[in-house]
Amino acid sequence: MNQPRPLVPSRFVRPSIPRPGGGRDRAALVREAYEAIAQGSRSFALASKLFDRPTRERVWMLYAWCRRCDDLADAQDLGGELGDQAGIEDRVQAIKVLTRRALEGGATADPAFDALGQVAGEAGITLDMANEVIAGFAMDANGFSPASEKELMRYCYHVAGAVGVLMARVMFAPNDSFIYDRACDLGLAFQLANISRDLVEDARAGRCYLPEDWLAEAGLTCENYADEENRFALAAVSARLVDRMEMYEAASRLGAKHLRFRQRWAVLTAARIYGAIGRKVRARGQLAWDTRTYVTLPEKLWHVAAAFGEALTKHAPEPEQWPPYKREDLRPVAGW
Repeated sequence: MNQPRPLVPSRFVRPSIPRPGGGRDRAALVREAYEAIAQGSRSFALASKLFDRPTRERVWMLYAWCRRCDDLADAQDLGGELGDQAGIEDRVQAIKVLTRRALEGGATADPAFDALGQVAGEAGITLDMANEVIAGFAMDANGFSPASEKELMRYCYHVAGAVGVLMARVMFAPNDSFIYDRACDLGLAFQLANISRDLVEDARAGRCYLPEDWLAEAGLTCENYADEENRFALAAVSARLVDRMEMYEAASRLGAKHLRFRQRWAVLTAARIYGAIGRKVRARGQLAWDTRTYVTLPEKLWHVAAAFGEALTKHAPEPEQWPPYKREDLRPVAGW
């Protein structure tokens, strides 16, 4: 049987050469990455400007990938309202394929994934490191709902704690397990704040991130915890999330002491702003989900100034109570 002839003789075909960023212009990737962070997280965008230029560019490119993965998995746009969750398994598979291609130096036709390829080449991010983050999206695709606090924290590790570790990587933080553990703690604190703020929104999308045993103690279930008549009980359960957030937040400050000044200032600013979100949710009680909880610009600027003082003095007291789970307790990639 005659084989079809190639359109171009094989001697003229050359394999594509792997290049960081898929061959895209780095400056263009940085610009697009900043647009993603400016629209997707105004709080983190503000804090990121406190980094020195090389660090903030790498942070923006890593954030762009995280934001794009989150948007793809949740069928949303720049962290907006959750979309139709049908087909999430296919979307997670696409994230895996594009991430692998980006880390191999191939072009992906998606600036956020090409940005990951660029920053990975600069900071030594591996596929295993990226997969620990993608595992969190896979958990959502599999209908994850925690039975216990440890299961909740394992999920938080994959979607945020592992991102904290990557952030330490792109900051070229000292290669010390204690510092990386504290970076993970900060990511965990961020995610707990986000969960507390978005409890009702997540419930509308059919998701429940509150441990089943916590709900049972409050007389609630995954099916009814967000109902209007249960908001008082929900506020008590949410307060437990914020209490845990504060433990991880306090532990993370010990790691920030070992960063360079501007990195320390940026990290502490972000910690203060996200911590303020969680504490506002707790303070608002049963009214916390009537309107979205946020930190105003004057409040953010106050946190920038307060973090400057913390960064200058390296003031970070030993936590009164260490978080119950360490990175080593949460690291194994969940089955996916």
